[in-house]
Amino acid sequence: MGFKPIPAAIALLISLIIWFAIPVPEGVSPQAWHLLAMFVGVIAAIIGKAMPIGALSIIAIMLVALTGVTADAPGKAMKDALSSFGNPLIWLIGVAIMISRGLLKTGLGARVGYLFIGLWGKRTLGVAYSLAVVELLLAPVTPSNTARGGGIIHPIMKSIASSYDSDPEKGTEKRMGKFLALVNYHANPISSIMFITATAPNPLIVDLVAKATNSDIHLSWGTWALAMLLPGLVAMFLMPLIIYWMYPPEIKQTPNAVAFAKERLKEQGPMTRDEKIMLGIFAVLLVLWAGIPSMLFGKAFAVDPTTTAFIGLSLLLLTGVLSWDDILKEKSAWDTITWFAALVMMATFLNKLGLITWFSGVLESSIGSLGMGWIGACTLLLLAYMYAHYMFASTTAHITAMFAAFYSAGLALGAPPMLFALMMAAASSIMMTLTHYVTGTSPVVFGSGYVTLGEWWKVGFIMSVIELMIFVVVGGAWWKVLGYY
Repeated sequence: MGFKPIPAAIALLISLIIWFAIPVPEGVSPQAWHLLAMFVGVIAAIIGKAMPIGALSIIAIMLVALTGVTADAPGKAMKDALSSFGNPLIWLIGVAIMISRGLLKTGLGARVGYLFIGLWGKRTLGVAYSLAVVELLLAPVTPSNTARGGGIIHPIMKSIASSYDSDPEKGTEKRMGKFLALVNYHANPISSIMFITATAPNPLIVDLVAKATNSDIHLSWGTWALAMLLPGLVAMFLMPLIIYWMYPPEIKQTPNAVAFAKERLKEQGPMTRDEKIMLGIFAVLLVLWAGIPSMLFGKAFAVDPTTTAFIGLSLLLLTGVLSWDDILKEKSAWDTITWFAALVMMATFLNKLGLITWFSGVLESSIGSLGMGWIGACTLLLLAYMYAHYMFASTTAHITAMFAAFYSAGLALGAPPMLFALMMAAASSIMMTLTHYVTGTSPVVFGSGYVTLGEWWKVGFIMSVIELMIFVVVGGAWWKVLGYY
């Protein structure tokens, strides 16, 4: 994607209007307002795809440094602009993306997929559940949900559909391809909910929640995983059944899928040395991220999540499973580190300069005047936050722009901090169901042609409602049992 002058001009115009034409509201400093103008312009450019997000982030860093809107002392602007490159959460995601390259390079991801299809693939529904289970197993160490759903699961799904001559170009997508493509995609947002390391924006949510509560709430990897376990599993179990009911495949018995999977496994041969090492490192990462050493031996043995990611990457380099060239070629990791650092930097300073506090106060007073009580008010906030994603082509852009203000408003209206944090975190991935452009996986699966635009939006909206209800009802009860509120 190159430079697009019209979206860029619109984004610039929006930024200039906020900076020069709209008076600075009472209670907001000029510094905060001018940073907001740049921030909104960057978000508008991301939505309009004016340039690659990494390139836009470089421009944002330059503008912050050049204008000095964050600085309270001469010469400090550049330091502020680059400050988020030292954020451990950003490096956690970047390094974990590098680690996930090992799943592709060694073939372990595909092997796991074919193993489950070999076990459950006698029916089309069994194939669908196999895809969903593999998605779930890979999620903890694949923070690029696009790499997971689009790079690993989707090629397997297409191969199986093609083996039954289910091809959109031949008009035979209803045989099974449509159903499997929808399951392939909708497993992706659910798995993204379930682990901090399952999609890039989740650590940002952890950071925003901690800042909004003055670190009273810090969602560790284990706390998040345990909280999302039960509602996530219920959602993952029901999702293929709902899609099966909406778009039943013409071919319901698939004995050939088992033979197909076994043939692919035969072609792969026995597990290689690199696959075994990758599997062992996968296990080490899960143990450390889950905090098992500290549970068994005390806090002195706790390992920071970002340190854990660096341990995993170091082991892959030391054993030769990945080379430094592999790391250098992992463009998505370096890209994520760059744009994530820029967006987090701008969001952090909007908070420091008081803009988020002001905006959350506006939301609080507006919704509070309706006299709905905290449950009704926070329900309205949650729905507005989630369905605003129709306007976004990036979950990170959406979360960066809206999460802090909406979460802070909910707290001010009386919501239990942990309960509302978990609901907002779940909604931040559920919203990926909505359209064909909301996250990187969606254009990959939609672009394969098995599902029409109308079908995609219809299933997306229905699944968003069902999944939100699952997390409200099942999640709410589960979190109460866990003592989270």
